[in-house]
Amino acid sequence: MKDKTSLEPTGAHAFLFPMPTVLVGTEVEGKANYMTAAWCTPACAAPPMIAVAVNHIRHTALGIDENKAFSINVPSVRQVIETDYCGIASGAKVDKTKMFTSFYGTFKAPMARECPINIECSLHSSVDLGSHELYIGQVESVFVDKACSTEFGPDPVRIEPIIYLKSKYYHMGHFLADAFSEGKKHAEK
Repeated sequence: MKDKTSLEPTGAHAFLFPMPTVLVGTEVEGKANYMTAAWCTPACAAPPMIAVAVNHIRHTALGIDENKAFSINVPSVRQVIETDYCGIASGAKVDKTKMFTSFYGTFKAPMARECPINIECSLHSSVDLGSHELYIGQVESVFVDKACSTEFGPDPVRIEPIIYLKSKYYHMGHFLADAFSEGKKHAEK
């Protein structure tokens, strides 16, 4: 394995790189709260579900447990300052109600109007994994800015999501190829 390098001495990591940067929206003790997270992923297609890992000590966990709901908000690179702040300032010590213009769907889960994509979730289940609780939310509604929407759905180039990689934020690249199509060229050989 001369063409590979080990991550030693840092050891094994549970991260897949790169990861999306999202804001987890919760209402805690009657106030909107947003927490930055990178450990977020689709978890099921039917019914649609999203999973997000939240450290047990985070203020956000209180809101999810209290209301059995949360939102996943996809910020744009234009919101990198606000997004990073929501990751370093605890809602237990700082009032984040003015960070974003909150709107609500059916559940007690604030969504950030300034973010191009907002996903409202009801809590399906949670799993204690050690340092983090994995919250699995059933997607109840999805909102996309009209300027970022196409006939095929949300356009990631227009959304300009923030990508997280080893304590750094990155800007996403451009369209590469159609999924479930490009590989057919290999099968045709």
